[in-house]
Amino acid sequence: MGAVELNEEFAPQSLACIPRLGLDPETDNKDDGAIALGHPPGSRGSRIATLLGRMDCEDARIGLATVCVGVGQGTAMLLERV
Repeated sequence: MGAVELNEEFAPQSLACIPRLGLDPETDNKDDGAIALGHPPGSRGSRIATLLGRMDCEDARIGLATVCVGVGQGTAMLLERV
């Protein structure tokens, strides 16, 4: 995975998912995650834009963005640069 942006609402979610998904905790949310930014409402789109920018800077072909949607639910988006 070239770049990963986990839009976490609570740290335990990320801490549980990172090893299970085989992700690298040193490179996930490299530009800080939602918790570091205070998890502002409506930040989901900006986190996806941040991922796209990081993919461009790092010449990453594949990127993963996760989005929490409340009540323990979430979704993910796999992006590919062509």
